[in-house]
Amino acid sequence: MNRSIMKTKTILTLVTSLVTMVVFAADPLPVGSAAPDFSLTDAKGEPHSLSQYKGKYVVLEWFNPACPFVKKHYGSGNMQKLQQEYTDKGVVWLTINSNAPGTWGNLSPEQATQKITEWKTHQTAMLLDSEGKAGRAYGAKNTPNMVIINPEGKIVYEGAIDSKATPDPSDIPNSTNYVKAALDESLGGKPVTTSKTKPYGCAVEYK
Repeated sequence: MNRSIMKTKTILTLVTSLVTMVVFAADPLPVGSAAPDFSLTDAKGEPHSLSQYKGKYVVLEWFNPACPFVKKHYGSGNMQKLQQEYTDKGVVWLTINSNAPGTWGNLSPEQATQKITEWKTHQTAMLLDSEGKAGRAYGAKNTPNMVIINPEGKIVYEGAIDSKATPDPSDIPNSTNYVKAALDESLGGKPVTTSKTKPYGCAVEYK
């Protein structure tokens, strides 16, 4: 194969990749907008929809157990601590795996159940979004990507879990936890001071 043909194929591959990114990497929804409803099954095969939790605070957490940035928060116990603290206060915490089958980080129901047990997680449910419908609806691009929805069904926070965009667990104590701050303010009847940040982590791979 001559160099000209090889160069053309390389360019076409790059263009195809860019188009794929543009198609599936939609912008996140603006804070204050209505949170789109979705229906997904959890690791046990039980159905969950956002609408069934109307009237409650809901946290959406995009998840990939192979991602170093996710491991940062689970390996340290930081995410489990947040999950337990706020589910104990009546907040619904939905962990979502939107990576497509055959991609890095996709989970089968069995693998999801294994992670729940292994990492001793405390979310309300771990939801499997292999078709990426919920992820694309919210413009989720990273793991972890966090969204908080108030009892009126409006998005009050969207973005990163905290202010340190590194995979190093030692950075957690010196970071600002945006999710904790937003939940504390919202539950206290106050407006969220920092309602939008740039999420960091591994890319969600849609099909």
